[in-house]
Amino acid sequence: MRRLRWLGLLPLLPVLYLAAALIGALVPGSHVPLTGVARQPVGFAAGPIHYDLLLPLTPDLRNRLAFAAAAGVLINHPEAEWLVVGWGGEAFYTTVGTYADLSAQAVWRAVTGDASVLRLDVAGRVTTHPGLDWHLLADGQLAALITRIEDEFLRDSNGRPIPLAHPGQTGTDAFFSAQSRFHLFRTCNVWLGQVLRAAGVPFGAWTPTTRSVRLSLWWNAIPASP
Repeated sequence: MRRLRWLGLLPLLPVLYLAAALIGALVPGSHVPLTGVARQPVGFAAGPIHYDLLLPLTPDLRNRLAFAAAAGVLINHPEAEWLVVGWGGEAFYTTVGTYADLSAQAVWRAVTGDASVLRLDVAGRVTTHPGLDWHLLADGQLAALITRIEDEFLRDSNGRPIPLAHPGQTGTDAFFSAQSRFHLFRTCNVWLGQVLRAAGVPFGAWTPTTRSVRLSLWWNAIPASP
């Protein structure tokens, strides 16, 4: 009877997970405040279940990411203005096509635990796009965010990031092995919150869904770019 009682609670688990995601977006996570003189626009691009970051592709950032050009990312293209950064589980994130194409194995590994990857791409001049919002970070926060993302790359014995033998998703992007693991309680959106807090940006303690990320951006009053 006790086992049956526990089985009866299973349908409530998704509801509890989503409720915790909303609460986690409002509970402040630990961060060290960083400021700066200027504020720089950063893009937050929301998909159905995933956020990408758009970082200004400055000459300094192009130099720091020279390895990405060798992997096929067009960071030196004259019309490239933004670096697109995403993080996620390897089996899930590298599945090309629609969600209907996902294998059961990829979904299972995403839930129970998987190696992680970083995806780099570029974008040209972007003004408005569905799911894309612009927020202002202090220049100190942006510099710390870039450093934190650089620290996420898994590197070979020579200190070089390791590209995956994968065709990518757009023809201008590439996947790279990352340090930490992905699982149901540490999703791509949780990682986003972690790197933002590490960069001194106030953010929710646990933000596993796109809705919780959006809520945390609003709740913490991250300045919107005009």
